[in-house]
Amino acid sequence: MNDGFVKVAAVTPDIKVANVEFNKQEICKGIKEASDYGAKIIVFPELCITGYTCGDLFAQELLLEQAKVALVEIKKNTSNIDALIFIGLPFARGGKLYNVVATLNKGKILGLTTKTHLPNYRDMYEMRYFSSSPEFTTYSTFPELIEGEEDGISFGPNLLFRCVEMKELIVSVEVCEDLWAPVSPGVHAALEGATIIVNGSASNDTIGKYKMRQDLIKAHSSRLICGYIYANAGEGESTTDSVFGGHNLIVENGQILAEADEFKNGIIYSDIDIKRIVIERQKNTTFRSSKVKGEEELWEIPFSVSLSSEKLDREFPKTPFVPEDAKALERSCKEALQIQALGLKKRLEHTGARTAVIGISGGLDSTLALLVVNKAFELIGKDKQEVLAVIMPGFGTTKGTYENGVALCKSLGVTLKEISIEKAVLQHFDDINHDPSVYDITYENAQARERTQILMDIANQTNGLVIGTGNMSELALGWATYNGDHMSMYGVNVGVPKTLIKHLIQFEVARLDKEVNKEVNKKAGKRVAVDELNEAVKNILETPISPELLPSKDETITQKTEDVVGPYRLHDFFLYYMLKYNYSPSKIYRVAVFTFEDEYDKETILKWLKVFYTRFFSQQFKRSCMPDGPAVCSVSLSPRATLRMPSDACVNLWLKDLEELQI
Repeated sequence: MNDGFVKVAAVTPDIKVANVEFNKQEICKGIKEASDYGAKIIVFPELCITGYTCGDLFAQELLLEQAKVALVEIKKNTSNIDALIFIGLPFARGGKLYNVVATLNKGKILGLTTKTHLPNYRDMYEMRYFSSSPEFTTYSTFPELIEGEEDGISFGPNLLFRCVEMKELIVSVEVCEDLWAPVSPGVHAALEGATIIVNGSASNDTIGKYKMRQDLIKAHSSRLICGYIYANAGEGESTTDSVFGGHNLIVENGQILAEADEFKNGIIYSDIDIKRIVIERQKNTTFRSSKVKGEEELWEIPFSVSLSSEKLDREFPKTPFVPEDAKALERSCKEALQIQALGLKKRLEHTGARTAVIGISGGLDSTLALLVVNKAFELIGKDKQEVLAVIMPGFGTTKGTYENGVALCKSLGVTLKEISIEKAVLQHFDDINHDPSVYDITYENAQARERTQILMDIANQTNGLVIGTGNMSELALGWATYNGDHMSMYGVNVGVPKTLIKHLIQFEVARLDKEVNKEVNKKAGKRVAVDELNEAVKNILETPISPELLPSKDETITQKTEDVVGPYRLHDFFLYYMLKYNYSPSKIYRVAVFTFEDEYDKETILKWLKVFYTRFFSQQFKRSCMPDGPAVCSVSLSPRATLRMPSDACVNLWLKDLEELQI
């Protein structure tokens, strides 16, 4: 449970219906296996001590008594188990039979949570056997369970189990059908602080139910901002007309962390991030202000587990802004480009701008921005000749990037202008008495500001808007010349991270290619243009990322951005987990080491993480006055929308957190 991670397990044991002795042994085996693996919360299916499908056998006193005996023996076997364990069984009390989940911790039974919602439709007849939860929770001795070593056991609904070692770890119980209720017990529990909800279930399988179950648990977990551990009955439960598939799920705030193979008994593991859940709730004003009225106060019961630093079982995508699934990536690219284009469309129409003026470098960012401008003009129905693409070669411009930029503009049919900045910059150097042989920040930034001045003046000449090309990753690092490429009249890329850009370019070019193919017989000239576009984009994607502000050698790019500020795939990873989930620097480091162990060593990750935090804090003043631009991803740096960060905040606490790491 280091950094707020709690290793959890959902177990579907092999059982035999009504064979309590066999089931007890299999449950004990499952507990030991999960505990040996390091699980601190272990969940078993509904009524698994007896089996869910016992039917009228639930009226047999012998079965019910043996279930209690088995629970006591399981309890004894957990005395040395460092975990919180949930096991389902039938339990008779006061002339009624209840469907309960027993909670065990280090040889003690902490509580018996009763099922509230009993299904009695289609092939389920639970009301024939069981009573719904009593109205009030009680605290009883239950001599047949306690054997003198405990004071008593809480019985009823509304039980919360709070970890002594981590106060934010609070666990509550739903039992199968409780999850499907319009207002489930978990709603009340979550609003009272439960960060994990467990569900011991016996949900049979029919066509389509697998997906329905997935969607329901994901939505439930997302709405309640909680972790959800769902342990379902497996094939041993199957009998007569029902088949059970052992569909186990571990979900965190709508994200599936682990899922069992279909129709296969076993154990699944993952790590639920309790700190992430707590912070997400703190940020979510709707969750904070929600209330459930008229419910009984929940009972809070302490439990204890050791805090360990085990290896994580959950996965963290290396490129969290880029979906790994091909269909999801395609959908994300389509949405992102539409958001960018529609944002620009509105700004052009609102201002009455005649032209869109954009600087073209032959690099990734200006390529994406030009494609977005092209798309916006399509949506408006404007003549693409009014897209003014300006190539401004300077001291570091290589032949390759220059030719790529020219080919890109010509293939899209926009108006291409070429204005060299060398003469103007040399005059500027002379004016400010700067030695042009000194390749310092003045040498570099003077070129960026000269280019911006040219674009702004052309926009004034043509009643146009200057379209910014800088991306979100550059803004995070402050990798932009203040009042140079930092400035524009609308920045279409400000919400797009560097790791997503090439995918957006490829998607948009593929869209244009597909549209041309539909009308290739009518307009063969477009086919030639899109072939040229494909070739230009191919070359651009293969070109190293560079500002090209220093003279090159033999037309080879020597000034590579990632050699200076670090790999963008690392920085995007850092940015995502810092802003999306508010991870501490040490937690980001731990997760990054785990995720990138096959690419970067610990020292490299730590080096660039320090660079990230130092630059992120010191460069906030650039973001405080950044131009408007559309938010595209769930993370944004806009000072007006999502990141209200002071420009002069100190980074000391965050760097100290990294300095104290033991690597």
